[in-house]
Amino acid sequence: MAQQGNQAHTVKFCCSICLDLLKDPVTIPCGHNYRMNCIKTHWDGEDQKIHSCPQCRKTFIPRPELEKNTMLAELVEELKKTGLGAAPADHCYAGPTDVACDFCTGRKLKALKSCLVCLASYCQQHLQPHYGSPAFQKHNLVDASGKLQETICSLHNEVMKIFCRTDQQCICILCTMDEHKGHNTISAAAERTEKQKELNVSLQNIHQRIQDREKDVKELQQEVEAVNQSADKAVEDSEKIFTELIRLIQKRSSDVKQQIRSKQETEVNHIKDFQMKLEKEITELKKKDTELEKLSHTEDHTQFLQKYPSMSGVGGSAGSPRTNIDHLWYFKDLMAAVTAARDKLQVILSEKWQHEPKTRAEFLQYSRQITLDPNTAHNSLVLSDSNRKITFNVKNKPHPEHPDRFIHISQVLGKDGLTGRCYWEVERSRYVDVAVAYRSKSFNECAFGCNDKSWALRCGTGYTFRHNNISVAISGPQSSRIGVYLDHSAGVLSFYSVSGTMTLLHRVQTTFTEPLYAGLWVFSKGDTAEFCELK
Repeated sequence: MAQQGNQAHTVKFCCSICLDLLKDPVTIPCGHNYRMNCIKTHWDGEDQKIHSCPQCRKTFIPRPELEKNTMLAELVEELKKTGLGAAPADHCYAGPTDVACDFCTGRKLKALKSCLVCLASYCQQHLQPHYGSPAFQKHNLVDASGKLQETICSLHNEVMKIFCRTDQQCICILCTMDEHKGHNTISAAAERTEKQKELNVSLQNIHQRIQDREKDVKELQQEVEAVNQSADKAVEDSEKIFTELIRLIQKRSSDVKQQIRSKQETEVNHIKDFQMKLEKEITELKKKDTELEKLSHTEDHTQFLQKYPSMSGVGGSAGSPRTNIDHLWYFKDLMAAVTAARDKLQVILSEKWQHEPKTRAEFLQYSRQITLDPNTAHNSLVLSDSNRKITFNVKNKPHPEHPDRFIHISQVLGKDGLTGRCYWEVERSRYVDVAVAYRSKSFNECAFGCNDKSWALRCGTGYTFRHNNISVAISGPQSSRIGVYLDHSAGVLSFYSVSGTMTLLHRVQTTFTEPLYAGLWVFSKGDTAEFCELK
């Protein structure tokens, strides 16, 4: 109430044009006060012969001379010192979206309260009788509302104080004698009390749900923090482990390098020793050659015969050097150990962490529906079941010519490229190749598995895996259904015998550089192969 009183007090010292505290105040002949610049600007925009007051609209001829109201100016300065400051627009006059006082004349102030009995809204000044007069003690004041007319019955122009439970609407007392006669009615206040109880229960439920959800959110946040902490700890520990692993590898690398250099030094020294012996032998032989050459030219027979016995003999040889030496032979044992270590690490690092599915249910999480591409099907293949099944029939009507069609081999490719993790199953009769391949035109002349662009499992009375024209016999339980699992990014391709359980037949670990396409091959009359619908 004190704040509202201060606001009302401040309004008295506001310019009604700019809604700010009066600065350089002037009083015009009708008694209203304005800021000097505001009233001058207002009058400058009016007809030059007639000038009016913006509040009471009283006109003045001629234009009044304006003099500063010094007493009012002093009051405004005192008002500023009290800290009330300028009156913001939302604390003064009603704007387009505000509720205006119904009793203000001229420019209306904002209403603070509305009376549900008077059906009127009041500013602070005009609201005072409702607080001070006993006649208004039973009036119901609410926050200022612009919807008071909604409380009036549109038929009888009476306040709607009754609630019709039959029609679930507010009505006036006259409605109970007319349109709502005989209906289940109750006072609006009593109905409000009942509804307020229901509302309170709803609020309690909502508050409880909010608390529960906030608790859930907090627990989830704690879970996120726990996951993050666990992940950070795992990263930290793994970095330590890999750092230690790298240190061990570097130490082993240093040891191997030292062994190689040591072996190198030993072998080089041995070779150099032998080389020095050979060079010494060459020097001695050259000296002997010179002496013998000189002796051979001696004309005195006696002298020749006397010297020959002591000069004819040749000293022992250092031997012949080894020829066709495999210079890497010295290091083969070390290189074999290093290669074996590398292969073991590759197996551990590339295979052990792939987390390949184990059960059929886990595989089915990655199931893909494979549809065959009719444009690749050989002329002896009949497509059916929405292009999921092929049947071998040499009497089949030739397919239209197409550059992707297999011409010499009775096989067909899937329509869509496969990447990521995929799983599918093939139901077969007798001899069938279950394959994957890159999309390549070179297949027109090549069977699955006979080049480096395809991988094929031939299923008959036994199993044979073929890639790049290299065949490997595979042992495993016979089944009419073959499962294929592909993890493209990990370079994993696995074939399974699917019956009561899944048995791994063959697994490929490589690097795939392009999307892969599922493929099928059949050869004998009546043989079929079908991509199964997996659910």
